[in-house]
Amino acid sequence: MEFTMGGRLEVRITPADVGKRVSVRRRSTGGGSGAEFTDTVGVLTSWNDGVVAITRKSGESVRILESSLVAGKVVPAVPARRRGPAASFAELAAVTARAWQPVESEPLGEWRLRAAGGFTRRANSALPLGDPGLPLGEAFGRVEQWYGERGLPPYIQTATGAEGTQETLCAELERHGWRREVSAEVRIAALAPVGDLDADVSAVRLTREPDAAWLSRYQRFSTPGPHVPRVLGSGPSVWFAAVGGGGAGTEASGAGAGSGGGEPPAAIGRCVVDGRWAGFMAVEVAPEHRRRGLATAVMAALARRALDEGASAAWLQVEEDNEGARALYDGMGFATHHRYHHFRPA
Repeated sequence: MEFTMGGRLEVRITPADVGKRVSVRRRSTGGGSGAEFTDTVGVLTSWNDGVVAITRKSGESVRILESSLVAGKVVPAVPARRRGPAASFAELAAVTARAWQPVESEPLGEWRLRAAGGFTRRANSALPLGDPGLPLGEAFGRVEQWYGERGLPPYIQTATGAEGTQETLCAELERHGWRREVSAEVRIAALAPVGDLDADVSAVRLTREPDAAWLSRYQRFSTPGPHVPRVLGSGPSVWFAAVGGGGAGTEASGAGAGSGGGEPPAAIGRCVVDGRWAGFMAVEVAPEHRRRGLATAVMAALARRALDEGASAAWLQVEEDNEGARALYDGMGFATHHRYHHFRPA
């Protein structure tokens, strides 16, 4: 990372640059010839009382003493992607929200309060896309009140790491005592290569609704209730995939197909087709059936159905600590577009 200008290091940022993407170098040990330096790149989210705060694309907030800065400059937004579909954060935020809808929702200005009986953070968190119509401190308080009335923990979902994401909002949440509880990557890829994966899809059956066997394999189905199938069934065009287990047979495309019980499938998956996008969720394989290519078969079968419906781009979400899934999706061509985080009051 090059900071020099005419052989000199310069701090060329000021508090007026709050909200911009910057790159800074700071002294991390004592001065002199033994000095060591640390570089940080992210959005400058505050500069107060001699402390500079920068939020990295990972969502991590870094606080730096102004007196330790030896160089700093405003840098361009993240370069345009060189592979995969072009996509803005606003487009992806809308598409991913439509693919996992709550049972109950209410507007807070341009924010959306979402609840589904506690089934997943995504369906039980505020989605802050715009102006809440209140000062942020009051908006945060309203979120706490709304979820408290429903006996649910308050969450706000934010995003970092792409043009137009919410690093400044993340910093404000931390300033008001909220803490990041979990983070995940939103990844995108061209859809056709996923459909072209070398996989035997002959045993994969596709249905419009999850049957009891599918639900028994789904690891998040720990607390059965009517809200679970309502969230799973939400979206413009929803498909469920299963390999093995109860209801095995030929592909069924009608609603309610394969609704019987039986043994849990060896592998499952869910796909929501929405215009040019196909979103993949709930791809799971039983431990005893892993490393047999079943996840690849599920993804390929769902991708082929989405291609038939006119989709051309793919997205999915994967938690940062799920190394196995991340490696699988790396091999399919998925790359991180941005990250999302769930904040909760400390």
